[in-house]
This record gives sequence, structure tokens and C-alpha cells, in this order.
Amino acid sequence: MITKQRANIDDLRRVPNRGKAELVDGKIKLVSPTGGLPARAGGKIHASLLRHEEEHGNGYALPDNAGFIVNLPHRQSFSPDAAWYTGPTIDMSFLSGAPAFAVEVRSEGDYGPLAEREIAAKIADYFAAGTLVVWDVDLLSPDLIRKFTPDRSTDAVIFRAGDIADAEPAVPGWRLTVDTLLK
Repeated sequence: MITKQRANIDDLRRVPNRGKAELVDGKIKLVSPTGGLPARAGGKIHASLLRHEEEHGNGYALPDNAGFIVNLPHRQSFSPDAAWYTGPTIDMSFLSGAPAFAVEVRSEGDYGPLAEREIAAKIADYFAAGTLVVWDVDLLSPDLIRKFTPDRSTDAVIFRAGDIADAEPAVPGWRLTVDTLLK
């Protein structure tokens, strides 16, 4: 009998061309590249977080494709579109533990009932791993940013055009004008 081995962190390190991937249910889950608008939105959020890091410290702003290693029963990593990390010192390795703040920007394929269930499950995984705030950014909805926290994991705070969004308590004092994502 041949038994199939579960993928591990070393397999994640060997993803071809250093592509974006996560380790879920013992399998490498490749994440497709995104389109221009979602990529720009993630980049703008990261740029704003980076300015906050340079002015205030107390964490690290990380762009798309950073790998965070976690220890959940069915998930061993995350790779958000932007993140704020307050864990141990950063080096060449994957980051240890979940980000304090994770941003997931929806791409073309992130719509429909199955995608909604997957997004909700991933948000639950973030909280189980210790993340304090998750943004679900949807550029096609008037509810541009849905902010989830562990105590509001199914009842998001909504930020729309004209609002100023925050990631409290994960990134104290940081704010982002929602309209920035629409330009």
C-alpha cells in the first residue's frame, strides 16, 4: 500500500519560482496571481503601513507573499496581501506566528458562495492563530473594507468610500482613507 505524505514547511519553501502558496490540510495550496486593481490596493495598504512603521515602530509592515508559519490542526501557514507583524525579529526565514493584522484583497475568483465560505474559514483560522484584525477588501462592493476582530468575527465593521479605516487594536494609531484604494 502506498501512503501519501503530507506536505510540510520544507515543501512550502520549495514552491517553484517562489510562488505564493499556503500550507492547508497538509497540502500546498498555490495562490493565483491577482489583477491590477487588487494588487494596487494591497500595495497601497502596505505603503501606508510602512510609513506608520517608519514613524512609530512597534511592528513590521509586510507586503504580499510574506509567509507566516502557524500551528493549527489544518493550517500551517498564511500569506496575506499585506500584514502588520509584531512577533520576533525578522530574518530570511518565514515569520513565526500569525500577523497581528492581515489584509485579504479579493481577486476576480474570490466571489460566489464557495469563495465566501473559504474567506470566512480563513478569517476564522487567522483568529485561531492569534491575529487581532483581518480586513476583507472588496473593490467591487460599496462595503470596500470589512474589518473583523475576534469578538466580531461574523459581524464586520464596514468602511465605505469617504470613511477613514483603522486596524485597531492591532496597529494602534494607524489610519487609511478608504478613497485611497479607489484611485
